[in-house]
Amino acid sequence: MVFYMPGRVDASASDVSQWTPRKIVAELDRHIVGQARAKRAVAIALRNRMRRRRLPPELAAEVMPKNILMIGPTGVGKTEIARRLARLAGSPFLKVEASKFTEVGYVGRDVESMVRDLVDVAVDLVRQELREQVRGPARRAADLRILDVLLPERPKVARRANDPESAARERDEQASWERSRETLRARLEAGELEDRVVEIEVQTGSPAGLKLFTQSGMEELDMNMKDLLPGLFGGRTRTRRVTVAEARELLQREEEDKLIDPDRAARDAIARVEDSGILFIDELDKVAGREGSHGPDISREGVQRDLLPIVEGTLVNTKHGMVRTDHVLFIGAGAFHVSKPSDLIPELQGRFPIRVELAPLDRGELARILTEPEAALVTQYRELLATEGVTLEFTADGVAAVAEIAEEVNTRTENIGARRLHTVLERLLEDLSFEGPERAGERVVIDDAFVRAKLADIASDTDLSRFIL
Repeated sequence: MVFYMPGRVDASASDVSQWTPRKIVAELDRHIVGQARAKRAVAIALRNRMRRRRLPPELAAEVMPKNILMIGPTGVGKTEIARRLARLAGSPFLKVEASKFTEVGYVGRDVESMVRDLVDVAVDLVRQELREQVRGPARRAADLRILDVLLPERPKVARRANDPESAARERDEQASWERSRETLRARLEAGELEDRVVEIEVQTGSPAGLKLFTQSGMEELDMNMKDLLPGLFGGRTRTRRVTVAEARELLQREEEDKLIDPDRAARDAIARVEDSGILFIDELDKVAGREGSHGPDISREGVQRDLLPIVEGTLVNTKHGMVRTDHVLFIGAGAFHVSKPSDLIPELQGRFPIRVELAPLDRGELARILTEPEAALVTQYRELLATEGVTLEFTADGVAAVAEIAEEVNTRTENIGARRLHTVLERLLEDLSFEGPERAGERVVIDDAFVRAKLADIASDTDLSRFIL
C-alpha cells in the first residue's frame, strides 16, 4: 500500500478552477511521457469535479463521478498519472492493491479500511495546511519557552513591610532581569544562540505499533482506546538535551498542535474526502476471478462484492467520523493479462464506465522518459554525481542505446515498462557511482560506445539479463 500526501501542490494549482482539461494534460505531459488517452480521461474527470461544484446543491448531489479503469502492463504510467492528478488538485490520494484485501469473514484487511486510510491521509493533509496558518504564533510561543529555559523567571522574595531600601533593590533587580531577557530575546531572534545546548521538557506520544482486532479488521489501537484510557496515551513528558535550534523545532510542533483544533481538522478532512478524495485501486485484475474457482481464489468475487457498495456510495465508520463515498473518485488499474475486465462482476464493471488502455512503451518513449520529464532519470544521476565533483554527460546516442537495451530486455524477459530503465542505469553507472569520490574533477561521457561496452554482453545473454537487468 502506498500513501501519498500532497503537502505542497504546484504553485499554479492554488486555484484548481483555472485548470482546463487541456491545461491538465499539458501539466501531466511535464512529468509523464505518452499515454494521451489516459491523460485526457483523468483530465475530464477532474474538470467534471470542478463543474459539479458550480451546480445547485440539490443537482450536485445527484452527479456521480465517472470512475476510470486503466488497463495496461506494469510500468507504463498508470499510478503516476493518478498520483500527479491528485497533486494537481490538492486532493487526498491513496493507492491500494486490491489483492491485499479479503472478503468479510476471512482473516485480513477488509475493503472499508481503504476509506479509513484515505481519511487519515486527508487529516494529515489538513493538519499540514493548518500548521502553515499557525506557524507564526507557534514560533513565538516556542521562543518564549526557550527564553524561560535560558533565563528562568525570578523567584519572588518576601520583603519586610515599610522597607524602602528593599523595595528599591527589588525594582533594580527586576529591571536588570528584564534587560537581560530582552538581550537574550534579541540574540535568539538573530540566530546567535542556535548551537547552545538546553534542557527542555517534551511530550511523549502514544506507544507506536499497537494494533487491535475489531469487527472492521486490524485498526490502530487509538481508534478505540484513547478515549477509554486517556492517561495512558499522552500527557507524559521527558527531559531532552538538545540545541536551541532543535528545541525550537520540537517546541514549535507542540505549540502548533495546541493551536490546531482537532475537531475542525477532522471535519475538514472528511469534507475533503467526500468532495475530492481519489482512491487508486491497483491490481484489480487479481480479484477478477468468478465463482467456481478453488483454493486461495475462492474469495475473489467476495472482494468484488465488498468493493461494490463503497464504489457505489456508502457510509463508512472511521475514527474521525462517518464518511460518505458517493463522490470519491475511484481509479481502478490492472494489467488484465490473464483475466479480462469482463471477468469482473457486472455490477462492478458498471461502476467503472470510463476505460482507457495504456500502451506498452516503445524505444522512443523510453528514450524520452530518460530525458524529458522535469525529474528525468538522466537529470537525477547527473546531479547526484555532481555532488562528488564528477561531470556526467549523456549524449543522444548514449540515451538511445540505454532505451534500446531496456526495450530488448523487456521483450525477452518480463515487460516492466519504464521501471526497466532504473535497473539498466544502475548497472550502467555502478562502477562510476562506487568510484565517484575518487574521480572528482573528471568528465565522463555516456555515449553509445560506453553503453555497449558496459551492457551489450549482459543484454544479449538472456539468462544474465533475467537476473541482472
